[in-house]
Formats: sequence, structure tokens, C-alpha cells
Amino acid sequence: MSIPGLMHVIEAQRYSMAIARSPWMFPALETVHVFALTLVVGSVGLIDLRLLGLSFRDRSVRELCASVLPWTWGAFAVAGSCGALLFSSKATLYYTNLPFRLKMLGLLLAALNMLVFHAITARNLHRWDQGVPPLAARLAGGISLTLWIAIVAAGRWIGFTT
Repeated sequence: MSIPGLMHVIEAQRYSMAIARSPWMFPALETVHVFALTLVVGSVGLIDLRLLGLSFRDRSVRELCASVLPWTWGAFAVAGSCGALLFSSKATLYYTNLPFRLKMLGLLLAALNMLVFHAITARNLHRWDQGVPPLAARLAGGISLTLWIAIVAAGRWIGFTT
């Protein structure tokens, strides 16, 4: 099956058609998606600012992550679920939409940045947890912050191009 064919199959699902046809389901899902994304970006931003050495210098990176990341992952699950439902209602339109593709690319790059940070830079976290993060951690924080700003901008752009 081709990708455009798969997009048509997704749109043809009962739940997808219900979202597309309902006067309130899409806006309600989008509202929850935006609120959840706000929590994701805000909580990731707190950690990124700590990695950059710009805020929360009195807290260890581990302590900040332990208090923030459960909220981040919970909100990400909600945002992702709502986003998938929103996508399903207009899959063929979104699949070909440049801002949507940029948003998905940004999410992929943010995930890769996080994986590299945890696999390499955070291995030595015990050495710099209380102090100024090393250049690699500051770069990871700066890249993450930049990517999340781009993700939000691309997401907002979707609404003006569909």
C-alpha cells in the first residue's frame, strides 16, 4: 500500500470521520493538544535553561529532572495522543503539508538530541551535576530549546496552511 493510500485508510476510520465532521471534537482535541504541548515545552525549557546555566543554578540537574520530567512525559503522552487524533481527521492534507513535516522533523531531531544527551553527556552527570554544565550539555540544551521553539512555530503555521 502506498503512503497516500494509507492516509486515505486512516481518514476513513470511524473515529477519524467523527472528528472531521463534528463541530466541537477537533477544537476540543486541539485545545487539549495545545495545553499539553505548553506543559511539555515549559518543562523541557526549564531543564534546557538549567543546562545552559541561565536558571536554577542552585538546583542540581538530577533534582530538577526528577521533579520536572514526570510532568513532561505525561504531558507528551497527552499531546501525542491528541495530535495523532487530529492528524487522523485530515491525514492526506497533513501528510503533504510542509509545516506539518517540519514539525515532525523537529520532533525527531529533538528526540535524537535527547538520546545523544542521555547516552553520552549525562553519563558523567555526577561530575558536573551541581556546577556549570560542560559545553556538550550546554549545546544539548541550546539545541533542544531551539528545536522546541521551531516545533511550536511549525505547529502554529499548520493552522494557516491547511
